[in-house]
Amino acid sequence: MSDEYIWWRDGIIYQIYPRSFMDANNDGVGDLKGIITHLDYLADLGVDAIWLSPVYPSPDKDFGYDVSNYVDIDPRFGNMADFDELISAAHHRQIRVMMDLVLNHTSDQHPWFQQSRRSQDNPYRDWYLWRPCRGGSKPPNNWQSVFGGKGWEYDLKTGEYYFHIFLREQPDLNWRNPEVRAAMLNVFRFWLDRGVDGFRLDVFNGYFKDAALRDNPGRFGLRGFDRQQHIYDADQPELLPLLGEIRTMLDSHGSNYAVGETFLSSPEKALKYSGPGKLHAAFNFKVTQQRWQAARFARCIWEWEELNQPDGWPSYVLNNHDIPRSTTRYHFDLADRMAKVAAAMLLTLRGTPFMYYGEEIGMRDVRLSRTDIMDPPGKKYWPLYKGRDGCRAPMQWNDHPQAGFSTVKPWLKVHPEYRKRNVQQQLADPDSLLNFYRAAIRLRRNTPALTRGTFRLLEGMPSSVLAYIREQNSQKVLVILNFGTGRAVTPFPEWVNTRSVKLLLNSRAENELAISPNERITLAPAQALILDVSQA
Repeated sequence: MSDEYIWWRDGIIYQIYPRSFMDANNDGVGDLKGIITHLDYLADLGVDAIWLSPVYPSPDKDFGYDVSNYVDIDPRFGNMADFDELISAAHHRQIRVMMDLVLNHTSDQHPWFQQSRRSQDNPYRDWYLWRPCRGGSKPPNNWQSVFGGKGWEYDLKTGEYYFHIFLREQPDLNWRNPEVRAAMLNVFRFWLDRGVDGFRLDVFNGYFKDAALRDNPGRFGLRGFDRQQHIYDADQPELLPLLGEIRTMLDSHGSNYAVGETFLSSPEKALKYSGPGKLHAAFNFKVTQQRWQAARFARCIWEWEELNQPDGWPSYVLNNHDIPRSTTRYHFDLADRMAKVAAAMLLTLRGTPFMYYGEEIGMRDVRLSRTDIMDPPGKKYWPLYKGRDGCRAPMQWNDHPQAGFSTVKPWLKVHPEYRKRNVQQQLADPDSLLNFYRAAIRLRRNTPALTRGTFRLLEGMPSSVLAYIREQNSQKVLVILNFGTGRAVTPFPEWVNTRSVKLLLNSRAENELAISPNERITLAPAQALILDVSQA
């Protein structure tokens, strides 16, 4: 593997949910100017790139994932001059900028769709999936919406149905139309020419649907969408040539990057769409679905490693805007000992780590009453499903009112523990989670074995321990993670000369590195150790 620095391979990508990061104009919604004011914080944290959730004009039926203009900035977040300033200011700090591209569907307020629904012979009609009724008044097929109900919406004016795999206000585009394909590729070019360094592609493997719109076969499931095998409404063979075209375009602009959100994800599916001639990476969300057990993570990580050999490059994520935060998901202790173990794992695995804003200070999901819920699925399915708002609460900068996010009431409730858990407080505490992240990121950046080295899982560990070796040339790093709430006595690999072991990072500041005469080490509950064993 090349020793040349490649930002998306060797670096760390930090996801920002813009409406919740920082409100610079005090209207209750985060904005681009707010992000700019905290670029020094991100540079000091040590991240190499920021990924912005959508900032395009949108009616906000799905909080920006219903785009009404792909080549502009929503006034809520600022304007194009603000965006250009963000690009310039980020690049000045050696931080790349990634955009979220939502190209499977548009808003129903997008001019393309507004034209499309005017008449059946409108030039934009075929830009979307319009079809006549089946058998009198039935939808064209049995496809369902992820957000509940049928995936087809009847339009009284033109007497046909259009398809939407998400909200009815999010009609799916017809990627089989060459004009749609050309328009979407021009969206990439527009932002690349603006200085954008990479893209996260929303539900990219849903772009193409079956040309004949065949019914999906059934299966057991609780909801309508889950009661189908999704073999005709996603993952069509026409996708791979398109990904090759996108990759060629990105490569022609320099070291640009694309990672895909794999819809209906599996490790095998994520691998299918990533690698040379395809996307640089695709998310494998199986990691986020594991119980907090060392053995489960070991199996999941090893499976992902094996699939990515020899040419793939994994990506890892524990948090994002669609799932409960890991601190809430796993009921981590308030002292952040388990959160430090999670951080050590994320930042030392072979692959690109993705962090989510606030993860570095251990933010928890905010609890909301039914009247406070903003997310459409949460409103529809409450109380069985309360939506995704919990992980989208405003960033906790300090102990001032509204957590320093704004001087007015924010668009979403601030977590009530912000007075005790915030950036300002943790920066001042040497043993804080934030300072552990900073130390781990510095270590990763300065240790080639942790950025581009090989990965080898160690066997024979206690049940609560995950341990692995990262190796690059003559450098060997041993990572030992105790997932448990009790002590764990861990053996060293037999080839390690324990007298030459060097401590690189210890998540438990009060614990000294103590190796017993029989060459074993005792880990405290929820302890992470990163050791240099190069001189074995």
